Parts: sequence; structure tokens; C-alpha cells
Amino acid sequence: MSTEQHDAYGEELARISRHQSDATSARLKVFEALASAGYSHTQADELVSTLEAGAVAGAHTWVSESSAPHGAEQAFDDGWFEGVRAVASELLRIADNTAAQRGRAVSSAQLLAHLRQPAPRAPQTPAPGPGPAPALDVEEILTAAQRCTWACADPVFDLDASREILTVALTAVREDEKDGYVKRLEAFADQHRQRLQELLRAYGPGSAPAEHGRYALVGQPESLIICERLESAPSLLNGVWSEELPEILLDDLYFAWGPRHRPRR
Repeated sequence: MSTEQHDAYGEELARISRHQSDATSARLKVFEALASAGYSHTQADELVSTLEAGAVAGAHTWVSESSAPHGAEQAFDDGWFEGVRAVASELLRIADNTAAQRGRAVSSAQLLAHLRQPAPRAPQTPAPGPGPAPALDVEEILTAAQRCTWACADPVFDLDASREILTVALTAVREDEKDGYVKRLEAFADQHRQRLQELLRAYGPGSAPAEHGRYALVGQPESLIICERLESAPSLLNGVWSEELPEILLDDLYFAWGPRHRPRR
């Protein structure tokens, strides 16, 4: 891939990322509005899934009606048709799976309830001195995680929720690990590249398990840090998580990642 092609593809990914991020925020608002209007979680899931499946069906129609450039050779025309049929079939599968999605209304309600909890009182600033290592920069860590596109390939995530979850996960980083943690994270991603790719393929967005509203963290940037902590400090992560976030989020990722030893609660 040439530099120009790489830059153009990167621009496409950035635009898709913005659209998907906006869609995630909009979906949260729609679920909230439907709940306020008295719709059950099941009814809300059906409405939202039907609308999203219709959008995919529209893309299917657009692709199916496309044709090869006028005057193209027969071989090119045949290849074009085969490609269109392959893409259209995949879009049909996605539309069918999207229409059947359930459980997202409940997940959205849990996430909104957590985000609206009052922030804990800030601890008093300790006296200056040698003290512990500086706190980790959430934005720096989030940016580093997003660079691992083969581990976090789906950019559909709520930025505020990701920051909230990442802030909790980073409290499981020990003092002696904070210095150079970004490099530690990059080394972990490189070492476990194949395992992370398999995690994304088997449980990430679009997979059969994710279509039931579970494994919400797989494919999000903060999942890379959580997996690293599951390998390095599972008990510490479990302890800080259970005090701040819904346990089902960590349980799903724990099962999908499959560490050797599960910490007791």
C-alpha cells in the first residue's frame, strides 16, 4: 500500500469512527428516551434493532443496484457481479443479526446509571515529597491503546464511558509499574497479538456472542489495558472493579480472555 493509499484509508477509518461513535451516543439517548416514555427493555431493543437493520438493508439495496463501469470487458463485469453478490450477502447477514439483537437496552441503562453516580470526594493533596510515582495519564493510555487497531478494530465506543472504565482499570497498576507503563502496554500487545486478534474475532462486535448484548468491552480501547491487568494483577483488578463498575462487564471479558487463574470474590 502506497503512502497516499495509506493516508486515504486512514482518513476513511477516522470518518467511520466518528459516525460510529456518534451512533453509539445517539443509541444511548434513544434507549433513555424510550425508557422515560414507558417502553420496556424488550420493546426498546426491538425498535432500535429494527431501525438499525433497516439502515443496513438500505446499504444492501444500494450495493445490489450498483453496476460495473459502462463498456467494461465481460471478465471485469463478471468479477464485479461476484463481488457485489458477496458484499450484498454479507450485508443481508448483518441485517438479519442486527434485527435479532437483544440486551442492549439493559446494558445501556446499567452504564448510564453508573455514569450518573456522584463522583467520590477528592482526597486531600499530600504534602510534597518523594512519594509515589505520578498518576497515569488516562488520555495518553487511551491513545496508546487505540494505536493497536488489530486489537481494538471496532471504533464504536462511548468516549466518556471508556475514560470512566479506564480510570478504574488503571488503579490496578502498582506504583512500581507506573513508570513506563505505555511501553509495558505496547510490549504486552506485541507479545499477545495473536491472542488479542482471536479475542476480537470470537467475541468482538459482529460476533455471535456479542449479538446477545454481552462482551461489551471487547474491541474497545480500554479492553487492552484490562487484559494486560488480567495477566499481571487479576486479583487487584477484581478488587477495584467490584467497588466501581458492573461486574458483568469484567466477567464477560475475563471469560473471553481466559486467564489461567480466576480471582475469588
